[in-house]
Amino acid sequence: MKKYLLVDDNLAFAENVAEILRDGGAEVTVAEGGVKALELARQTRFDALVTDMRMPVMNGAKLVHEIRSVDPGLPAIVITAYTGEADLLAAREEGLLAVLPKPVPIEKLIALLATARRNGLVALVEDDSALADNLTEALRDRGFSAVTARSVSEAKRLGGVKPFVALVDLRVPGGPDGAALHRLLERIPELPVLVMSAHPDAIAHSSWPVTFQKPFKTDELLAAVEKLWR
Repeated sequence: MKKYLLVDDNLAFAENVAEILRDGGAEVTVAEGGVKALELARQTRFDALVTDMRMPVMNGAKLVHEIRSVDPGLPAIVITAYTGEADLLAAREEGLLAVLPKPVPIEKLIALLATARRNGLVALVEDDSALADNLTEALRDRGFSAVTARSVSEAKRLGGVKPFVALVDLRVPGGPDGAALHRLLERIPELPVLVMSAHPDAIAHSSWPVTFQKPFKTDELLAAVEKLWR
């Protein structure tokens, strides 16, 4: 039986969603705010976190950030009535499995929770927005969460999360070829990395053992990710 932690200051809404998930065979614990949620996460190993974004004292993005210090491998879904740029930025920075609108699409939530993988966070460094979005969606379809960066400077902050693998484009803004890769490995030296590039010269110069030259087959890249997770 899967165990979920559901956090929302609107207890009526939370209990309604929890009841639906319980009817599907899950065990659901409800917390009214971030402080209680952190306490519960210290006591129980949950399979996923589902939290509202806008709550008093501690919002959803802050809760995800804090709870990762307690349980780094916990996949997280944020539900929000305000799917604006700030919420999407929070998703990028915290490596959420998904940001869902409120009222929550229950079938979508159930599908995401069914496939969510513990310790399934992927660091994705790619400046092509369309490719980054496509890869994030493809990873999500397989239960992986993605935290993204689109430049060398953005790659610096990825040391604050704990991915099990990184997908890194060798040529992104802010530095020479491979700069983002080296910045990431400075912060997480043991991190497995799959390198991507549209430039054969950059791949040859890097001498990296596992590389994917663009355009690559997404299924082959995902198969390599899957192998590393397993």
